[in-house]
Amino acid sequence: MPTHLIELVERLPGRNVVLIGDLMLDKYLYGDAERLSPDAPVPVLQYRKEDARLGGAGRVAADLATLGASVRVVSILGADDAGAQVRGMLGEWSCDLSGIVAVAGRPSTSKVRLVGLAQHRHPQQMMRVDYEDGSPIDGDVAERVLSAVEKALIGADALCLEDYNKGLLPPAVCQRVIELARAAGVPVFVDPAAIKDYSKYAGATVITPNATETTLATGMKVTNEAEFAAAASHLLETLDLEAALLTLDKRGSYLATREGERRWLTTRERTVYDVSGAGDMVLAMVAAARASGASWVEAASLGNIAGGLEVERFGSVPVTRQEIIEELLLEARQHLGKQRTMQQLLPELARHRAAGKRIVFTNGCFDLIHLGHVKYFQFAKQQGDLLVVAVNTDSCIRRLKGNKRPIINEQDRVAVLEELESIDYLIRFEQDTPIDLIHEIKPDVLVKGADYAKEQVVGWDFVEGCGGSVALAPLVDGRSTSAVIERILEAYR
Repeated sequence: MPTHLIELVERLPGRNVVLIGDLMLDKYLYGDAERLSPDAPVPVLQYRKEDARLGGAGRVAADLATLGASVRVVSILGADDAGAQVRGMLGEWSCDLSGIVAVAGRPSTSKVRLVGLAQHRHPQQMMRVDYEDGSPIDGDVAERVLSAVEKALIGADALCLEDYNKGLLPPAVCQRVIELARAAGVPVFVDPAAIKDYSKYAGATVITPNATETTLATGMKVTNEAEFAAAASHLLETLDLEAALLTLDKRGSYLATREGERRWLTTRERTVYDVSGAGDMVLAMVAAARASGASWVEAASLGNIAGGLEVERFGSVPVTRQEIIEELLLEARQHLGKQRTMQQLLPELARHRAAGKRIVFTNGCFDLIHLGHVKYFQFAKQQGDLLVVAVNTDSCIRRLKGNKRPIINEQDRVAVLEELESIDYLIRFEQDTPIDLIHEIKPDVLVKGADYAKEQVVGWDFVEGCGGSVALAPLVDGRSTSAVIERILEAYR
């Protein structure tokens, strides 16, 4: 699965996604919070700096754009400074803003967070001040919004509906948006508001509530797999959905589809720093993945990964395609191990290179692994980011060293090397020299032992000609396979 998901992520760019939802401005005021006020028992925030970010549906817009989608935003904003800031930031993500309706006299929703830092620890949110008008839109404003949706749907691959219950999507407007999308053949991906009645989302393609929202809307507990399945199936049936995807924080997600799929997709344990924006990232990832041809299971798996990466950072910062690919490459090594064929290895190395990783290459027989080998691999890994080790096959070693070698067969040699932390990839080769591998891999650094001169290292001129370098690893005195074999023979003579 990981390698196929990587291919899906690489196909994400170029999708046309319509986003309708409550836009917000998230402002952060940072300061030192190391004393209490003399006037009252409250902390004093000594101002240091501030920044502003997209909030609400704006985060989904940034997430979609980061994943490579062309985003058409439909929403409302006030004629105020906060609204102007939101427009400016959406413009930086190259979003189409023609569907944003200006509403005079209505403030743009903004949230000002006071963030304190004490004794050099991680910054913590102390308080939030909200500016908003959550009254439902109607009349002329509602008609203008629906007209913008209808225009934006032309040529769209997906519609994301990000509802924070701030007045943009009252039931009549929400249902009309879904009807327009279905008439246009555009799937609707809903991140619902924390409300009890989900009937306004009926007829959407998929809904992605978190655990708290699921319980609020269904009245059902979601603490184990049986309860996940019951709640997801309830949403699926009552709302006439194609799929229901419950997002369950550290427990992953649960997927139920009209075709009968019922699957709990777990996720690896992460250091959770800030959960804000995780649901937005999941919505963006699932929509982009489905628009790119992913199955529901594949889209949910990618949503798990994207949401997991999001909670590891402070504030809502979009997760890039390359970060997701790096996570999938890590999963591939965990699931597939370190051994690769050349056909498998080259695409993975290309993806690592796209992330700016330096590739180190070395080769050898590595018979009877000893301390000298361990130190050698540690040195090699320090020369770059990823270490590829090519291992001579048994038949190759017999040609080079005679029929008494190797002592350990290649299956066992490679299995032992796979357990060394410094090695990232292993590949076997049959040729007398690794020159063909070096030409294909094009390493940034070629490593050999210091018992060689640089000009004696096979492929040195090719690597340097490609802009790479050669590094000679220091030897560990008395540590060699031949020395180990000699000591064994002496001991048993």
